[in-house]
Amino acid sequence: MKVLLLDTNHELLKKGLLAAGFEVDEDYVSPKEKIEDIISEYDGIVIRSRFPIDKKFLQKASNLKFIGRVGAGLENIDLTQAKKQGTQLFNAPEGNRNAVGEHTLALLLNLLNRINIVDKEVRQGIWKREENRGVELDGKTVGIIGYGNMGKAFAKKLRGFDTEVLAYDILPNLGNADARQVSLAELQAKSDVLSLHVPHTDLTYKMVDKAFINQFKKPFYLLNTARGTVVDTHDLVQALENKKILGAGLDVLEYEKSSFENMFEAHNFPPDFQKLIKMDQVIFSPHIAGWTIESKEKLARVILDKILKGFGSN
Repeated sequence: MKVLLLDTNHELLKKGLLAAGFEVDEDYVSPKEKIEDIISEYDGIVIRSRFPIDKKFLQKASNLKFIGRVGAGLENIDLTQAKKQGTQLFNAPEGNRNAVGEHTLALLLNLLNRINIVDKEVRQGIWKREENRGVELDGKTVGIIGYGNMGKAFAKKLRGFDTEVLAYDILPNLGNADARQVSLAELQAKSDVLSLHVPHTDLTYKMVDKAFINQFKKPFYLLNTARGTVVDTHDLVQALENKKILGAGLDVLEYEKSSFENMFEAHNFPPDFQKLIKMDQVIFSPHIAGWTIESKEKLARVILDKILKGFGSN
């Protein structure tokens, strides 16, 4: 079988495919249009988020048997067309779930203890202690929306804290020893912290808007290591201004390009983002929650194992 690697990955992926008898080509620079001209030659592709695998692309990929997505989300792939053509999809949420869990906890502890604020102050010779008293996580209720691989990984990281962990998901019976599955209404009534771990879908697009935020009974901290499009940035800014949201840890932003590699051209920041970046109670990271040295290898291993399980004997 002939496989085209479209994004750089850990070397074990290519080596593993070659060792299993696959013919492997690499093209990390050609535009999508050029790839479309040759894609019919390939039985499989491996991609992260370089460009969307849309209906037109798939129709040209007449021999494509599988797509390996080195990551969790599949929103950049036309799932309907892939299913119609009989193209199997392999993704790897198992590969970076631990990294996401750790990063989410880091954002939360940073927010509660004002680490980003006091670091900047001390570097400027400012030594404020009383003004920078932190807030302890123990005794708080943490609400998790989306209780799949990432949500469960974050809940697992909370085991060492004296917290109540609630989970809401559209699928039933996902609760475990780390989190009690509840209705959305109960989660909104009790949570001091909200952590988002949902994919980008029609249901989740700008799910966290003014109406959603106002359903929370208490002011809360918001963590988003899922997809930026889940949160309405304009409504988030308003909620931060009126202290309905006490602070936000954002690894993803509404304005990201679909490739997740860049946000803006020529720093043309939208007005809401200009407000957001001036807020001390907000912490940013550039979509790296699942982006660790270890997860790079784990993601490649998961995709390799799934490809070999599905097609290794062909």
